[in-house]
Amino acid sequence: MSVETSTGAPRRVHVVGAGPVGLMMTALLQQAPGYDVRLYEKRAAYTRDRMVKLAPYLVADTVDAYRADPLDGDNVEAVFEPWELEEALAFRRRMSPDLRELLATLTEGFVRLNDVEGALSDLVDGGGPSPVTRIPGALTLDDVHARLEPGDLLIDCTGSKSLLRDHLVPEWDPAAGERGNTNSIRMEHAAVATFVFDRRYECNEYCKYYKNLDNARYKFVPSVERTLYDDSASHVTGLIHISEQEYAAMPPACDGEWLRANMPGVARSMDRFIEKVRAETGGELVDDVRVIRIVLDLYRAYRATNRAWLHGPPTDHPFATTSVFLVGDAAIGSPYFQSISLGFECAMFLAGLLTHTECSTDEILERYERLVYQQWLRVYMRTKQIKHNKDLFETIDDTFGLLEKLHIF
Repeated sequence: MSVETSTGAPRRVHVVGAGPVGLMMTALLQQAPGYDVRLYEKRAAYTRDRMVKLAPYLVADTVDAYRADPLDGDNVEAVFEPWELEEALAFRRRMSPDLRELLATLTEGFVRLNDVEGALSDLVDGGGPSPVTRIPGALTLDDVHARLEPGDLLIDCTGSKSLLRDHLVPEWDPAAGERGNTNSIRMEHAAVATFVFDRRYECNEYCKYYKNLDNARYKFVPSVERTLYDDSASHVTGLIHISEQEYAAMPPACDGEWLRANMPGVARSMDRFIEKVRAETGGELVDDVRVIRIVLDLYRAYRATNRAWLHGPPTDHPFATTSVFLVGDAAIGSPYFQSISLGFECAMFLAGLLTHTECSTDEILERYERLVYQQWLRVYMRTKQIKHNKDLFETIDDTFGLLEKLHIF
């Protein structure tokens, strides 16, 4: 793929969505000459303060290091050919030293999401061989179409409610109620409670079990691999499995007091966990518990590019003369682990294809589709394993309930 257009002008790239994945994509392309990057930002400031943990595989420099995760390593080995992993590692080695150093810093521990966004934003502001123009405000699909010119690159980083995902299939008719381009698998409904303890506290599977011994109907299960800590404070986010009816009865967001008054059984599982942490550490809650309700869906885009438009009947639709890619949560999402790392992984691979190969446009689209499908298989296997383990945990003291969930030979 030629970077510059036939007139010798820089190739225009539209990155829609300036969250962490959109900023990463922009930073990667900015460091390659021959692009004119437009970054579309809906939010005026970075204010999301939840804690995230970026995966160590983002900075792995060998295939063995990339497969080191005990839960994910076998999946990676099953899905990817060794040469594919070597190629992906070669792509990331060509990143700018500043970006590689920043990634190494961000993967050292837990970090607030707005700190990730802020650090990447500062890096973009530092400039590079290709200019970046920030364009504020939300875009509609019509806005996107109006801005595209033949030969442009369009990269959708707008997250789980992707602006473009269901419009990459020409034959989709929204009025007919068809499923479009999204395959979604319902995992469960959950109340998600988050609190901060003024003591450092780490939680593993033994902790989750013993602190739920008195919780029969509901279990409070910390939703990340370990409790997060920042200096002397511990940030705990836990899932409580609820029914669809209970989900409908909850407001989108509430505090602990509302939960105790209106859903006491759910609240007791949370409060028992908190009391046991308090007794063990001598610490106290910082502010009240924050609770939101969420539907936990595992999903993917059937197509992560606009190949269907390019290979279809002739049309004057903008997607028939451009290259469109879904990156990050726009393409794949899992409810049980933070998928920012997966978005960064796909962004680095796509940037490698666009800036460091002589592939044709069709080859790039095909190879990116393959990469996203492989990542989907990896995410699917890991998510199903986590969900199965969580189902077993919720019935661990109910012998017959546990046996019903087991599939032995």
